[in-house]
Order: sequence, then C-alpha cells, then structure tokens
Amino acid sequence: MTPTKFAIPVPSEDPKKKKEEEKAENGDAAAAKKPKEEEKDGEDLSEEDLQLKNELEMLIERLREPNTALYQPALETLRTLIRTSTSSMTSVPKPLKFLHPHYPALQELYETWPSSVDKSLFADILSVLAMTYSDTQPRGTLRYRLLSASLRPASAPLAEPGSWGHEYVRHLAAELGEEYNSREFDEEGLEKASEESKVPGTADDLRNLALECATFLLHHNAEPDAVDLLEELEIVDKIVDIVDGDTYERVCQYMIRCVNLLPPPDDLSFLRTAHSIYAKHHKFPQALSLSIRLGDPALICADFNAPANPSMKKQLALILARAQVPKEWLEAPLEDGMDDDEVEELPEDLLDCLSNTRLSAQFKEFGKELNVLEPKSLEDVYKSHLENTRQTTTVDSAKGNLAGTFVNAFVNAGFGNDKLMAKAEEGNSWVYKNKDHGMLSAAASLGLSLLWDTDEGLSQVDKYTYSAEEYIKAGALLATGILNSGVRTEADAALALLGEYVENKSVPLKTSAITGLGLAYAGSHREDVMQLLLPYVADDGLSMEIASLTSLALGFIFVGSGNGEIASTILQTLMEREDKQLDEKWGRFMALGLALLYLGLQDGADATIATLKAIEHPVSQLAAVLVDMCSFAGSGNVLKVQELLRYCDEHIEKPEAKEDKDAAPEEPAKDDTFQAFAVIGIALVAMGEEIGAEMSLRQFNHLMHYGEPVVRRAVPLALGLVSASNPQLPIMDTLSKYSHDSDLQVALNAIFAMGLIGAGTNNARLAQMLRQLAGYYYKEPDCLFLVRIAQGLVHMGKGTLTINPFFSDRTIMSRTAVAGLLATLTAFTEAKGFILDKYHWMLYFLVPSMAPRFLITLDEELNNLPVSVRVGQAVDVVGQAGKPRTISGFQTHTTPVRLGTTERAELATEEYIPFAHVLEGFVILQKNPGWEREDKMDI
Repeated sequence: MTPTKFAIPVPSEDPKKKKEEEKAENGDAAAAKKPKEEEKDGEDLSEEDLQLKNELEMLIERLREPNTALYQPALETLRTLIRTSTSSMTSVPKPLKFLHPHYPALQELYETWPSSVDKSLFADILSVLAMTYSDTQPRGTLRYRLLSASLRPASAPLAEPGSWGHEYVRHLAAELGEEYNSREFDEEGLEKASEESKVPGTADDLRNLALECATFLLHHNAEPDAVDLLEELEIVDKIVDIVDGDTYERVCQYMIRCVNLLPPPDDLSFLRTAHSIYAKHHKFPQALSLSIRLGDPALICADFNAPANPSMKKQLALILARAQVPKEWLEAPLEDGMDDDEVEELPEDLLDCLSNTRLSAQFKEFGKELNVLEPKSLEDVYKSHLENTRQTTTVDSAKGNLAGTFVNAFVNAGFGNDKLMAKAEEGNSWVYKNKDHGMLSAAASLGLSLLWDTDEGLSQVDKYTYSAEEYIKAGALLATGILNSGVRTEADAALALLGEYVENKSVPLKTSAITGLGLAYAGSHREDVMQLLLPYVADDGLSMEIASLTSLALGFIFVGSGNGEIASTILQTLMEREDKQLDEKWGRFMALGLALLYLGLQDGADATIATLKAIEHPVSQLAAVLVDMCSFAGSGNVLKVQELLRYCDEHIEKPEAKEDKDAAPEEPAKDDTFQAFAVIGIALVAMGEEIGAEMSLRQFNHLMHYGEPVVRRAVPLALGLVSASNPQLPIMDTLSKYSHDSDLQVALNAIFAMGLIGAGTNNARLAQMLRQLAGYYYKEPDCLFLVRIAQGLVHMGKGTLTINPFFSDRTIMSRTAVAGLLATLTAFTEAKGFILDKYHWMLYFLVPSMAPRFLITLDEELNNLPVSVRVGQAVDVVGQAGKPRTISGFQTHTTPVRLGTTERAELATEEYIPFAHVLEGFVILQKNPGWEREDKMDI
C-alpha cells in the first residue's frame, strides 16, 4: 500500500517565511505582522469584493483631486453603491465596511470644501458613514444630516431619510432623542447646547426631521418606534397628521397601552392624541371610550353627536349608560340665533338607552337563558351539611338572621323573586324576624332584590313606607334609593319620595333618605339634589353622623366632578367644627365625600390638598391622603404609590396609661387612621395597571410583616380592592392565611376581602374555603357573620354580577363603582364601630359597583339577536406583527353569554358587523352586506 501523500507534515523551507521568523526573533514584530495581515485580507476578499474596495478607494481619490467637475459623479456613484449594497441582516454592508477606515480623512476633506450642493451630498454620505463611528463620535449621523439640509437650496430639498434604509432611520431617531434631551436639560439655553454637541440646527429642525423619520417608520410597520420618537421630542400630537387608514389602529392601541406607564401630564396628552386619531377616522365608540376616560364633558358631547347613523348613536348611548355619564352632558345647544339655555331634546329611543330602563328586563331574560332565574335559598349558599362543625352552631339568632338578610339580597340581586322578601307570603316577610336596626337592613334588602326594576320595585317597597315601625320605614327609604341606582327615569321617583324625608327629625329616616339619594343619583351630577343636601353639611347644629353621610352622598352624586361649591362647603365644615366632633369615627366619611369629588382628576386636587394642610386637626391628614389617592385612582402612578408607602412607614407612638398624678398635656395621640387609607390607596392607584397591581402584592406582603397594627388591618382590604371580582389563586391563598390571623380585625377584614375578590364569580375553591371558615369560627358570632356575607358575595346575582370597576375590556374605570367600593372599605377600617355595630346597612354601599357581566347582542331595533361568539382569556397583542389571536383557550357559545373579568369575546363568523369596538354588555349588530353574496358563491 502506497503511503498517503500528506501523511507526514514537512517543515517549510520557504526562504521568505524563514526571513520573517528571523525578523520576529530580533524584535521586529511589526514587520512580520504586516505581510501576514495583507495576505489574510487578500485571502478573505472575493474577487468581487476586491473590485468594490478598489472602486471605492478610486472614488475617494477623485474627491481629493483639484478638478471639481469630478466631485458630483463620484459622490453620486458612492451614494448608489451604498444604497444598493446588499448583504445578510447580521453583517455590516460591504461599502460601509470598506469606507470605515477612510471616515476621519473624509471628515477633514469635507471641512476644506466650500458651501455647495456637492458639499450637501458629501455631508449626506458622511451621515451614513457616521453610523460606523457612533461609539467614538456620538451623534455624527444627525450632525451631518442637518449640515446637509442646511446647505441645500429650498428648491432642491434633501432626499428623505428612508432612502438610506431602515437601519439608518432607526439610528437617526435614536440620535434625535439624545440630542433633544441634551438641549432640554441644558440650563444655558439652546445655543450653548448645540455648541457643546456640535450638532447644528434649532429645536424646530430636530422636530421636522423627527416627523420625516416617524412617517417612514409608520409606513414600515414600526408604529411603536414612531410614537416613541415623537414622544421623546414632545410632539406626539403631530402624529395625528401623519397616520393613515392602515396605521392608525396599531398606533392608537400602542398609545393607549402606554398611558398607564407615563407620568402626568404625558398620560393625558397620549389619550387626547389617540382620541383625535379615532375621531379623525370616524371610529366613534373608540373615541367615546377615551373621552369617558378623560372625563371631558365637551369631548363626550362632541363624540356622541358626531355619528349620523341612528344605530351607532344607540350603541354610544349604551356605552355612556354603562359608564353612568350625566345625561345633561349630551344635550348639545341648538343652532346659532337660539338661546344658550335651549337645548335639543334627545329622541325617546336614545333616552331609553341612556337611562338604563331596559336593563332590568334584559337582566332577567339573561338569567332565564342561563337557567338561574329560580331563587336560591340560604341553604343553597351555605351548604351547611358540608361544613366541618362538630356540634350545632351557637350563634345568636339575631346575628344569624341578619346575615341571612344580606346573603339573600346579594344572591338574588336583580331577579326580584327571592322567597324571604320579594315573594314572601303576606305577613310572613323576613323583616319581622329581625329587630331594630336589623329591620332597617332587611327592608332595604328588598331594594337589592328588585335592583334596577323601578316599576315593580316601587310598588313592592311602597307597603313598607307606611309601617309604624321607624326602622322598617327607614329601610324602605333606603330600598327606594338602592333599586333606582344606575337607572334614570322620567318620573324621578327617588327624589320625589326621599326628598321630603331629608328634613325629618328622626335620625334613621333622615340618614336613610340622604344615603338613598346618594345611591340613586350616583354619578348623575344633579344640581337640584345638591341644593337639597348641601345645607346639611354646613349646619353646625346637626350631628357629625348626618353631616358626614350627607357629604358622602354628595360625593357619590358628584363623583369625579371637582365641584367647587361642595368642596368649599366640606372644607369650611372641617375648619369650623369643634375638635371633639372631628375626633368622632364619622370624620372619615366626610373626608371620603370630599375625596370622591376629585376621583381621577389627578392634579386637579392640588388646591384642595393645600387647603387641608392648613387645618390643624388630625382629620386633615386623613382627608389629604384620601383626596390624593382618589385623584390618581387607577392611574398606576408609581410616584404616588411611593408617597403612600412613606405614609405607611411612619411609626406613631401611642401614649401609655400613666398614674393619675402625672399631668398629660400630650394626651391626644396622633391619629393613625390615615395609614389605613394609605394602604388602601396603594391598591386604588395600582389597580388600573396589571404590572403595577402585581407589584403591589409584594408591598402588601412586606407591610403585613413589618407594618403597624393599623396598617396590617388594612392590607386584606387593599388585596380585596386590587382584585375585585377576580379571584386569583395567590391572593386567594394569602387572604385564606390572613383569615386565621391572631389579630381579630385582620381576620375579619380578610374574610370580607375573600368575598370581594370572588364577588359574583361562583368560584368553587373560594366557596369551599369559606365553608371551612364557617366551621372554624362557629363560636365567633362576628366572624361567622362576615363569613356568611362573603358567601353571599361569592354567589352574588347567582354568578351574573361583578363589582370590578373596570369595563370595556378593562380600559375604562367606572367612577361610581370605585366610589361604592371605597365607601364600603371605609366602613371596614373600623368594622367593630360600623358594620358589626348597628350600621351593617353600609354593606349596601356596594350597590353602585354592581353591574351585570354579560354580552347581549341586539339587532338595530334593540331586540335580542342570538349569534355565535368565541369567549376566552384576553391576550395582549399590542405591538405584535401581523394579526395574532386576541383570545386564547376559547369556547364557542351563542349569545347571551357570561363574561369573566379577564375574558374577552369575538364574533365566530363575519355574518354581522358590531357597532361596538369591544364585545361586552349590550352590543348592536348590523347584517354584513357581503355575507349573503359569499353564501351564494359557495353554493
């Protein structure tokens, strides 16, 4: 077998290489290295690349020659070679790679040229080459781009940045942001900033260039980059002019998603810009939903009156009714020449939609479809046979009956057919199985059973208003207010029936009438109701209880309005009342009434907070915390959360009991109630944004470990608020742990919070946890009472209601719903003094938060129209390429269907076109004109 030719390597005897080795040994390393590099370059470059490299070097030489006639052809050839260069996405284009070493020399050459069009083209090419030197010479791309533009005559403008490709535009956009920020923060002004950065041009030049880059990015599926660039240069409103029919939807979705992550006032400017884009492209439901978020009456009126299509107007009216927007905002003035006071009357069908008058009938029809119309008994909810009790329950019957009152009301809410109250046999009503204040709550529970049904409800409640028993009469007044909540009628029965009792000398009748008005007209901004109630806030002769509940009622009615007259009256009362009165537990409700006026107004509450700081009594700090947290409710503002956390961090020394001899000038201890509200405030601010809400859970965990007792007691309430009607497993388990806490107040609040997170969900795991708690606390009347309440909440409306304040795909916050939740939680900040004492009727503060969680599809005549829909978990698709699925794990149902808090629906076929942009609540459908033709083609 012949030996392989290359089996044994033979050392090279090449004299050239031997000479190099000798030189290297003698220390002349550079001389040895140079030929090696040249040889390597020669090996790496293909013939085509070598030709390109030589051509580029030849063009550079031409630029150095004295003959100016050669400059333009050479520059044009360079530009063409750079623009047409193609290489893989992961490597630098060949012309840029070969020109990189020549960049410093070309810069020097550029400085020697006189101003001309050729020099402008040269600067444009240097701008592209500067991308390869961005680490050593920052913002060179931008500098030469602006120099090139300044050398051009107006008649021959520079080519758009996009002509150099996507990567160049992105590079330019990044440098624009850096340059603008460097000028922005320079105290000496723009001139000095531009000298330091060596970038010519004014701020307007930068903005104009940014608009060119943004236009290119929008047309190349980089909408988020375009929005970010314009936001950095503080001209995001200019995007309205450059979006088109293909790009506006993705731009708006991205901007709306950014809102929760932006500091004020950028968040509102983003909302207004997105609104302008939608309005420009005639997307009325989307524009209206943003107007509602902004709380701007003028915008809401303009959006509502913009469409000419009557079906679209009905759909907008249904959206406004869900948000409980005051009807008066929608009445546009008549044409010129008419009096300003005269307004155009709305058509009757629109008024029906706006007034929610169809809600009760549709809700009962929905219950019939879901087969939950039959009333549930208390045992259906408690399932006592599954409780692990070793002996019979020894709770006092009054407490047990009272719990039954609330459970029956919550479970059968809205259906009007429960057997304890609404359909009870004559003389057998549950009311008479309670005593004193229990009778008040029992009579009021009738209003919850008949919720939204104003015709049937008033006739049923009427018989109790003539009762000789004061508490039953008071309960009937409260029931009147409850059943009118969220529904506006021509008759205005609530004001007619309750108005006369506001002046009554009986405290239960007076407070029930005032609270009833607050619930009935929540969010309506009714001036006539304000004139009726306001004197009772200012009257020094009235008790703190009546003044505070009146403030709260006004807060409900004018929630988020920033009404100056009410605010100044409440502030005046806080200043003038004696310290002894302000020390009462009722002060927190007066402060809450003030805070609700500023719900969601952000900086609009600054003047009120400054005024509160001037009040010396400790209630002023409580009020300031409440106003501050309400004004940023649902905004996700991180700075506000940090501020509230600092309140929780304060350690307030309580004076210990001393001997009688000791004088105690420092006896009035600093009130620490404000810390409880600071904890609830963290949840209130964070709940509008998913990441913030998740992060807040960790903060609550820390507060539970290290916080003061008052802070620990508020943590379960905050957990209940941040996840209302959304039973997430980690929160459920955490609350279950807290419900066994050694501090009874913590345990009580945790039990109620378990009801809040499961409200209206029928969650089986939560129901099982509560049954176990009922067995655990069978000897504790207070705990067992709240366990029963929580069980009633979990089965609220037999699983058809929600108390989550966010709707329209969790983008709009219902201010009335937040008001209801806050009022209920305020009562639980001192559960022993309110809910577990004789003010258990405060649980009805939840009524404004209660709303059906359904999707009902209607035809254009507002009749039910069953269609197939897919329902699944909502998926965030903002910024994703193509048309990804917006739901996952979906199931197909026929409407009407029940929707969970985090679920989303979409039509299964294209047979109908929805007028609403989100399939939730009432949605009007229009037959797709192309659908029948498609069917015929298939046949």
